[in-house]
Amino acid sequence: MIINMAYIIACVFFIIGIKKLGKVKSARQGNFLSSIGMLIAIIAVFSEKDVAASWNTSDWIQNGYLWCFIAIAIGSLIGIIWAKKVKMTGMPELVALFNGFGGLASLLIALSEFLKNQEGAEIVTAVSIGLTILIGAVTFTGSVLAWGKLSEKITGRAIVFKGQKSINLLFILTAVAAVVVYTIPGIDVQIKIIAVIALTALALISGITFVLPIGGWDMPVVISMLNSFSGLAASMAGFIISNTVLIVSGCLVGASGVVLTLIMCKAMNRSIGNLLFSGFGASDSSSGTKGAVSEPKAVSVEDAYLILESAGSVVFIPGYGMAVAQAQHVVKELASKLEGNGAEVSFAVHPVAGRMPGHMNVLLAEADIPYEQLKTMEEVNPIMPTQDVAIVIGANDVVNPAAETDSSSPIYGMPIIKAYEAKTVFVLKRGKGKGFSGIENELFYMKNNLMIYGDAKATISALAAEFNNE
Repeated sequence: MIINMAYIIACVFFIIGIKKLGKVKSARQGNFLSSIGMLIAIIAVFSEKDVAASWNTSDWIQNGYLWCFIAIAIGSLIGIIWAKKVKMTGMPELVALFNGFGGLASLLIALSEFLKNQEGAEIVTAVSIGLTILIGAVTFTGSVLAWGKLSEKITGRAIVFKGQKSINLLFILTAVAAVVVYTIPGIDVQIKIIAVIALTALALISGITFVLPIGGWDMPVVISMLNSFSGLAASMAGFIISNTVLIVSGCLVGASGVVLTLIMCKAMNRSIGNLLFSGFGASDSSSGTKGAVSEPKAVSVEDAYLILESAGSVVFIPGYGMAVAQAQHVVKELASKLEGNGAEVSFAVHPVAGRMPGHMNVLLAEADIPYEQLKTMEEVNPIMPTQDVAIVIGANDVVNPAAETDSSSPIYGMPIIKAYEAKTVFVLKRGKGKGFSGIENELFYMKNNLMIYGDAKATISALAAEFNNE
């Protein structure tokens, strides 16, 4: 009774924590409450196993409890080091790895339960084992590949080849068939073993082939989907070991991941099927260069300051470039200088800016930028024509007018922040290359656009310094 109450309390903490994660102001508290819930769940699990009943070391070793505590200590140490050392630019990669480790943990639980009872299990348990292996393996290799793309260990572009969709479908159907074979009651043990081996291998390969054709800035959506997969795998693992809190927490993660994925697909005006199977970013696109006869116009920091100094309204549009430059704090400094000069300052955040869901919100919150100044795409677009200056910091595709003007563009039809409607646009960019998606940006060639090349942090610091010299 007490154990079940502890599980319920842990689940309540999870639910409240996830709810609070939905807002920047309460996100830290939500993360803390979720951690408390996990601590309660872990204590409840050990209490259920009556670990404290025997303090005999040999019993602990025999029952595996000692290894559990060693694993918790090692995992906690790794988590603390990662949390202290990871940069904000590395958060998408870290989240991808977390998803992968979640899938791997569920996969190992399923394989362990299979090895304990190779001759057969109840139909519900057998189905749960099969689905956990399938989802967990796909999540693991898919997340590792996503980490490789995000960290640029391999190319971030889509990798496609002839017949890829057919091969992916064949792998998945064969893996599902292996699940069915494994769950058939009374089937020979050797056939079950072969089915599980084939299922594991096919699922691991499918995770790779699933992520290979996805490139460009679709990766944030992939991360949220893989996060959902890791939750579903954990939930299935909960059915295997009959653990209520694992079932509930896995369902919460899975459901929230699905909702987030759908929200991001809506923000991109794309279906999940189109996103996963279109091979976005697979080819170089010259979209946005039609009619362009000259280089984008560049401007110096000093000339940009003269425009900003007389501006009555300024909107910042952050992207991954701000994360790379770690420029969020100097952006706050420049925003304060502009406000002190009488300008109205706001920040426009596109739902898929950055390389993971909520990336820009986290960066801006880290710099203590007031939540009230953050505007969604729907809020900022109607007032964009009234803005004197729009400052685009490393955001490429979320402000690309080709999404509205060029039907041949891969991003055509995707809602964007209409920075081009501002009276003057400053684009801060490291160089003249294309964005993460590999698509040329039509905005760069517009008459009201001015490029400021160089490191974003250094550029913004120099602009803030100009106000100091006023």
